[in-house]
Amino acid sequence: MRRSNQRRDAVFACYQQEVTDRPLSVLLAEAKPFTVELAEGVEDHRDQLDETIAGYAKGWDLRRIAPLEKNIMRVALYEMNFREDVPFEVAIDEAVETAKKFCGAEAPGFVNGILGAAARDMKTDAGESNGEAA
Repeated sequence: MRRSNQRRDAVFACYQQEVTDRPLSVLLAEAKPFTVELAEGVEDHRDQLDETIAGYAKGWDLRRIAPLEKNIMRVALYEMNFREDVPFEVAIDEAVETAKKFCGAEAPGFVNGILGAAARDMKTDAGESNGEAA
């Protein structure tokens, strides 16, 4: 199974857990290891991921962001923060494509804007922490 499909499965597991309160372990019972890692990673770091989303969603209260869009961004941000083998651009592109396929017309731009701004700041912070000029 392609990683794209496993990312999508992680998004939907996180989404279902949020809207139905079903345990993630039940939703991931037959999932591939990468899907499980992403979904459990989102769950373990949800507060940090939500803080990042809220920080970039200017004028939007986190509770007003649709649960599916929120979970698309959570999975992408988890990869950007905790998976060194996934380039930011890949995480963002996958998130935008998922939003195009499963969300409203405005969602892809919204998702891209938040993740793009987060990626720029993360790259700047990484450069500064490595002693490089920003």
